[in-house]
Amino acid sequence: MKVKSTRKIGYKTVSIPKNLYEKLEALIAETGFPNVSQFVVFVMRMILSENEKTMDKTMERKIKSRLKSLGYLGE
Repeated sequence: MKVKSTRKIGYKTVSIPKNLYEKLEALIAETGFPNVSQFVVFVMRMILSENEKTMDKTMERKIKSRLKSLGYLGE
């Protein structure tokens, strides 16, 4: 059973070169993506997710370093 979300998602238009769009169309022809827009959204979410993971690790290292410098963590 699908549950409809009550919050509305706003959209913005992003322009890409026509030749890139055509390459993406050819690429997704063999996938389950119904159109280029949904494929691009999927890829961007993946990139942002990876970026967040990297940022989390970077922040974790900074916090540990700071706690060590304050004497809360051993070397």
